[in-house]
Amino acid sequence: MKKYNQMMAVVFVVFIGVLVITNSYFSQMNFKESSREYKVSVNRIQQEIKKYEEQKGRAPDSLEEIKIFSQISEYPFIYSVDSIKIKGISAQGLKNLLEQEGENYLMFTTDENLYRIDYYAESSASRQTMKFINAFVIIILLIMLSVLLYIKKKIIAPFYRFSQIPLELSKGNLTVPLKEEKNRYFGKFIWGMDLLRENLEENKVRELKLQKERKLLLLSLSHDIKTPLSAIKLYAKAISKNLYNKEEKKQEVAEHISEKVDEIEEYISEIVKASKEDFMEFEVENREFYIRNVLDSINEYYQEKMKLNHIDFSMESYHNCLVWGDENRLVEVIQNIIENACKYGDGRKIWLETKREAEECLIIIRNTGCTLEEKELPHICDSFFRGSNVEKETGSGLGLYICRKLMHLMEGELIPNIILDSHGKLMEVTVVVQIRN
Repeated sequence: MKKYNQMMAVVFVVFIGVLVITNSYFSQMNFKESSREYKVSVNRIQQEIKKYEEQKGRAPDSLEEIKIFSQISEYPFIYSVDSIKIKGISAQGLKNLLEQEGENYLMFTTDENLYRIDYYAESSASRQTMKFINAFVIIILLIMLSVLLYIKKKIIAPFYRFSQIPLELSKGNLTVPLKEEKNRYFGKFIWGMDLLRENLEENKVRELKLQKERKLLLLSLSHDIKTPLSAIKLYAKAISKNLYNKEEKKQEVAEHISEKVDEIEEYISEIVKASKEDFMEFEVENREFYIRNVLDSINEYYQEKMKLNHIDFSMESYHNCLVWGDENRLVEVIQNIIENACKYGDGRKIWLETKREAEECLIIIRNTGCTLEEKELPHICDSFFRGSNVEKETGSGLGLYICRKLMHLMEGELIPNIILDSHGKLMEVTVVVQIRN
């Protein structure tokens, strides 16, 4: 903000400097051009005054009277003529009056009168030009300052306030307040940052709750496991000391040990089951929307991106229809599948096809260069599963898992498949969306 204020001050100083230099330059230029012209007008009007006195026998009352007498409509540079009677003025007084000549007027005498002729040192056109230039520079300066002040108030100042928000969020300060403003430039940014902050805060609360539940579960199961383990330990100690001589007793102890082992296995199964339960919660806002909105958005985004990556990307023509689900989440699902196609395909071709079957809209994404094993296909939507084709590509193994969960929440489905056609072995993922008539 300080640098922006300095820039505004520099702009103001520069314009003032331009104004001063321009005025100085034009003043010098006009003075040189008109230094002789005004003298011509002064000489002419002096001759006309003398003629007027000779014919009229008196001094002219004004410049207009001289113009009428000489029949000259204009004396350039002359704007006033005043007369004073010499009679009654001492020689010394007259001398003093004549010595009062200034830069823009002169004094001269006839036999009867003393005259003061006021003139401009430059032409009226030059003066008008100077006024116009000064006005123009001042208007431009005011416009520039107004624009800079507007930018400061509407863009720079709000952005300066908002620029601290990502830093606070990165520090974990999720309660940082976001002041709502009706700002055409940052309205969506403020809304998005506030939504991000709320999501992060909700996820943090959800994660802490989940961790607490997991910890309590593990503590409870660990405590429960100790009981059968203690019993097994006692049985093992008794057997090692030959406390059970009868075969029937040994058989009974063996059965007890087996029961305790089964009990421990049940607890372990519960731990495994808990670890496999959904560890992520998703929210969708299901409503009716047109499938064209989603497909147009995908096509517009990926056409340019695929050109840069030299991938042949196409979307076959489709019929618009009203579907059910979360429009933003569906875009997220399709983008995730296309990103997987870019990452794990051969980078030659990716294309989309849309079909309508009964009450379902099928969005089929295919890519060339599939190297996934057939036996791995049933597991690619499992959490944390990564196929043998990942090689050195980074990832978490959650992409398709999340996509399928989202589709289920939208009452749809996600179906992966491997097919063979003229392009070779293809990876095909079908996104099933419910149609609303």
